[in-house]
Amino acid sequence: MSVAIITGASKGLGRALAAALAGRGWDLVVDARSAGPLEEAARELRAAGQGAGRGAAARVVALPGDVADAGHRAALVAAAGELGGLDLLVNNASVLGAAPLVRLADHPLDGLRAALEVNVVAPLGLIQEAMPLLRTPSYSPSYEEVTPRADSALLGGGNGNGDTYDSHPNTKNVRTAGSSDSPPYIGTGGAILNISSDAAVEAYPTWGGYGAAKAALDQQSAVLAAEEPGLRVWWVDPGDMRTDLYAAAVPDDDASGRPLPETVVPGLLRLLDGGAPSGRYTAAAIPGGASSR
Repeated sequence: MSVAIITGASKGLGRALAAALAGRGWDLVVDARSAGPLEEAARELRAAGQGAGRGAAARVVALPGDVADAGHRAALVAAAGELGGLDLLVNNASVLGAAPLVRLADHPLDGLRAALEVNVVAPLGLIQEAMPLLRTPSYSPSYEEVTPRADSALLGGGNGNGDTYDSHPNTKNVRTAGSSDSPPYIGTGGAILNISSDAAVEAYPTWGGYGAAKAALDQQSAVLAAEEPGLRVWWVDPGDMRTDLYAAAVPDDDASGRPLPETVVPGLLRLLDGGAPSGRYTAAAIPGGASSR
C-alpha cells in the first residue's frame, strides 16, 4: 500500500488531497500546527480510507507540530517508515510572512524570515530527512497501474491558451544529470510535490515577501530535480483557491467566486497517475485541474 506525508493537512488543499489519497487506500502521515483541527481532519481521512474498497483500511497518523522544527520533521518521516516506507512527500504547509499582506517597504523582516523558514528551509529539511525512504519507495511500480506514455498530455500538451506547455522549463537536463559514466537512475524512486504559487513568477503588489519565498522554493525544486533523476519532483502552482490563507492575506477581498481546493486535486492526481516528469506545473494546464488566473 502506498504511503504519503502531507504537511498542512488540517484544511485547504492539504486536507483535500489527503482525502482523495485516503479514498484510494493510501496510508497517510499528516501534520498541522493546531492539534484540534488536525485530529478532526484525521477522523475524516480514516473514514474515507475505510471506504476505499482496496483491502485493508487506510492508516492515518496525525502529528501536530511545526515543520520548521527539525524534531517534528524527523517524527513525520519515522512515522512513514513505520507504515512501510514513503512514496509521496507533499510540502504544502505555508505561511504568508505578513497578514494582511503589505508592500515590501513595510514588510516586517522577521515575517520574511519566517516565510523563508517555513516555505523554503523546512521543505528541504523534510526532503533531506525523507531521502532514504524516497529512494526506496514502498510501492514503486505505479500508483494507479497507469503506464506513463510519451504522448501524454502531461508531457507537453497545450495549456488552453494556444501555447505549448513546457512541463519542466527549468529542468531540461534532468534526464542527463549525474556525474557517473553509467546511465542515470531515473524514475524508480518516490515523488515530491512542492506547492508553489503564481506569486513566485508574477509581480503582484503586496505579495513580494510570500512570492520571494515561493520563487526560492521553485528554484530549489528545479535543482533537486536535476540532482535526483531517480525521483519525480513536481512544483505546482494550484491557482486561485478559496482558502483561509488567502482570506488572511487579503481579508477585504470577496473570495466567494474562487475555486475550492477540491477542484485542484484531480490535476494533482493526474501527475501521480500519469507518471509525469519532474517540472513546474500549473493546475490549469493539467488535465482535470482547476482554472487559475
